[in-house]
Formats: sequence, structure tokens, C-alpha cells
Amino acid sequence: MGSANETEQSPATAYASTLPGALGALDTAISRVESVILAVGVILMAANTVANVVGRFIFQHSIFFTEELNRTLIVLITFAGIGYAARHGRHIRMSAVYDALPAKTRKVLMIVIALVTATVMFALFYFSITYIMKVAKSGRILPAMQFPVYWIYLWVPVGFFITGVQYALTAVKNVVQKDIYLSTHVLEGYEEDEIEI
Repeated sequence: MGSANETEQSPATAYASTLPGALGALDTAISRVESVILAVGVILMAANTVANVVGRFIFQHSIFFTEELNRTLIVLITFAGIGYAARHGRHIRMSAVYDALPAKTRKVLMIVIALVTATVMFALFYFSITYIMKVAKSGRILPAMQFPVYWIYLWVPVGFFITGVQYALTAVKNVVQKDIYLSTHVLEGYEEDEIEI
């Protein structure tokens, strides 16, 4: 069963999955990689932007690759962030009808929602790989950094895959636990009324 401290975990504390065995190890490893990617991406984007502003106003020269680097980092942060949002139950919920249902029905529905969402994420993973392959064949390069354009999009399938794995793990968590989970460690409900069944 879940505990109240699972839902009150602060972002500063290290994430440790409550899933059993190899699934828990996979969940924890993905979480740590996501956290590093997000932190490094945001820090690099901030440093790049500040350096460009300083260069433009103090030295009268902008950094020529700032826009392209920031575009790449935005893609990285966005698609690493969707898995992070799913892991911490921060995705958008429209739950007026769902909240009115009995607990057993909500649990079944949550498993179905998690499995369908995982399937959609894996489909998007596949389609994004085919798109990247088309872009790679085009031979286009970034004008300033001179990297192939498809490098910008490499994080898209990674983000979709990790998010699919996260939703699949959420379905497993709901199958093996008595409580209803929005993610592998976030109980359903809202911060004021999250309860265990």
C-alpha cells in the first residue's frame, strides 16, 4: 500500500520507485536520468541566453549559435519533461465524471487510461523515428552550428518512449496495489484530499 509521504515528496529529495524488483530499478534509473537532463538543459539554456545578452550589450557581438542551441535545448527539455510530468502525476486531468465514479470503477478506468496512453506514446515513438529518418535523409544542416538538423529531434522519440514506459509502469502499479495511482508514486486525488483506500 502507498503511504502519505509518497505524495508529499519534495522535488529536492531523490526519487526512489516503490515498484518491485527490476521494474522499480528501471523506474528509479529513468527518473535520475530525466532529472539530470532537465537540470543540465535548463542551466545550459540560461547560461547561453545570459552570455548572449552580455556579449551583445557589453562587447557589441552576439553569440552566433545562441538561437539554434536554445531551440535544441527547448526540444530536449520539452520531451524529457513529459516523462517527468507523467512520473510525478503532473499531467492535465479532466476528471469531473471520473471523480463521481465508485473506487473500483476508477481503478479499472485508471489502468485502461494508463495502458491506452502508453500505447499512444509508443506509437508516437515509432512515428517520430520515421520522421527523423526522413529528415536525416534530407541532409539539411543547421546554418550556424553546422550540425545535421535531425540531431535537434533525437530527444523526441526518447521522450515519447520514456513517457510510454512511465504510463505502462503506472498501469502495473495499479494492478499490484490496492490504492489508485496517477503515477508510480502519486495517489489519485488532489493535494488536500489524497487518501488511501
